[in-house]
Amino acid sequence: MTPITHIRTSYAPVQPFAAQPEETVVYREFLPDLRLQEYIYCYWQLNTTCALTAPFHYRVVADGCMDIFFELHDPRQSFIMGFSDAYTSFPLEGNFNYVGIRFLPGMFPRLFPVNAAELSRQATALDSVAPAIARFLADRFHEETGMPQLRSLLDSFLLAHISKALPADNRLLEAVDLIVQQAGMITLEKELPPGISSRQLRRLFECYIGDTPKAFSKVVRFQKILQFTHSPLHIRKNKLYLDAGYYDQAHFIREFKSLYGLTPAKVFRK
Repeated sequence: MTPITHIRTSYAPVQPFAAQPEETVVYREFLPDLRLQEYIYCYWQLNTTCALTAPFHYRVVADGCMDIFFELHDPRQSFIMGFSDAYTSFPLEGNFNYVGIRFLPGMFPRLFPVNAAELSRQATALDSVAPAIARFLADRFHEETGMPQLRSLLDSFLLAHISKALPADNRLLEAVDLIVQQAGMITLEKELPPGISSRQLRRLFECYIGDTPKAFSKVVRFQKILQFTHSPLHIRKNKLYLDAGYYDQAHFIREFKSLYGLTPAKVFRK
């Protein structure tokens, strides 16, 4: 099994969504074509079912990925959200219908050559980074585009585009795979892939992931904890935060809140 397959099968970036009263806001994820799944984790849609009477604050937690997103009401404006080691909150009002493409870690810069570090911790206008797909979204999408057609259009464009993808750097893939397999609990300087120095690895991570191996490991560790949201008592009773590499409960709470925007107690309460 290659490292790239390992990442897809062992790393599932979680984006929790709090259900709204009477389902006034809906979030859904959709798989892309099988041939795209080594690059793209999912397509997603966040939309209202009726006009909101109060602002909705959409929280995006740190997940190590990069996302293209746009509003179907005005696809001429599209954006790329870079790597972040903190949560992001977007205040939304009225009616909206956002669509996104979530790229697996390190994959967006292979498809659309760019230094990922230049996009980190911000939403950047897509036409300044990848004008071809920005034009495609502007020309082919409109507010009446349904998800089946939307998925088909995105698949077609991206399948044609993957032939232009930069070749994978196996040193980077192996390092990412090590971090994912170890749930972020690894000191890469001691377990470097063959033929690369810590400085070279840092440059590769900044170019393709958007930050350092340490920052990426922190996000992976946090994401692994989110897998246990179905069992909050198990986390507290068995002190799983210690097994996950946090020094103590205070360290766990502080880091979790910076990556999620809420304390573990509020997230895991049942």
